[in-house]
Amino acid sequence: MSTKPRTMAAVVIAGVCMLVPGPHAATPATTPQIRGMGNAPPAALPPHGYTITKPVKGSDIPVELPFVFTRDEAYVAIGVRKPKGDGPFPAILMSAGNGAGGMPSVERGVERLAPMVDKMVARGYVVAYSEPRNEIPDLYNTIERAENLPDSVSGGQRTLKSSPTLDSDDFISMIQYLQSLPYVDKDAVGAFGVSHSGELIMKAASEITFGCGVPNEGATNEYLDIDIGPSAPRKDNEIQFQDEKVVAQRANKAKAMERIKRVKTPLLIMGRDKDHQQGVFKLTYDWLKEAGKDATWVSFDHPVHGYAFIYRQADGSYKPDPIQEKAWDVYMAFFDKHLKHTHGATSAPKE
Repeated sequence: MSTKPRTMAAVVIAGVCMLVPGPHAATPATTPQIRGMGNAPPAALPPHGYTITKPVKGSDIPVELPFVFTRDEAYVAIGVRKPKGDGPFPAILMSAGNGAGGMPSVERGVERLAPMVDKMVARGYVVAYSEPRNEIPDLYNTIERAENLPDSVSGGQRTLKSSPTLDSDDFISMIQYLQSLPYVDKDAVGAFGVSHSGELIMKAASEITFGCGVPNEGATNEYLDIDIGPSAPRKDNEIQFQDEKVVAQRANKAKAMERIKRVKTPLLIMGRDKDHQQGVFKLTYDWLKEAGKDATWVSFDHPVHGYAFIYRQADGSYKPDPIQEKAWDVYMAFFDKHLKHTHGATSAPKE
């Protein structure tokens, strides 16, 4: 089998959309033969994806829609937009909230963020919008990573269904997929996430190293192992974690610091002054600094959760408010600083 990178382009034959080879994504390398099966277990395959390409409304920059191979042998959806040329370019992986909805949700996200992403592409970035599978509540503090299980029925070096899936493993697979693309600088891949997707950046940074990460209001309740049970302060069923001291009392610092000590990725932690979880965001930053990590804190007073993602207006226009424009300047300067030159390692050894 050829290992030359390729994508899959969409071709319609008799009303049926089919995937055919195209020019822009990695293809699995040939794998060794193992007794009892034709190829090595799928976990041995390199990062890869199969892609269709579609236009984006109101933009001359199309989107490539890869199905990316994950740790537990499934494929998940992202939408990749890129500058013209061969690169290699720096890249940013974006995601908002909990994963849900697969490829249709990716396409909606690409459309809603198209004007903002157009600006990022014009700045020289490959930008991917991702949709990991939805998280399994509280699983992250039960298992470390999803694992493929040995075949206890037939024996031999075979793989059966994996253990439960962590959405952070999907996110890691997407970062590694971007690192594998021939037009991406593998040492200059960053991540940009809102809310739970900001937490995914922290989880990923404890397992691998990438160019930089920007969690915007990263809800790191699982990552810091915070007790959010019935005794947690609430108002109208919404957790009230504005006070960092309250959060610290309910967090498992020993477990959180064990995760934080493995982080090698520079991080910009973005808070929101009046957010009900501002104490969580600030505690994440403070414990990163306590551990001697490369972390920066910034917070803005904005009425909208996830303000850093600047969506189209209802009429399709792009109208960031003054605070969003200030935030844009801050996080794009951070990306420029860390991604517009190459880095060394792309994996973080555990200490």
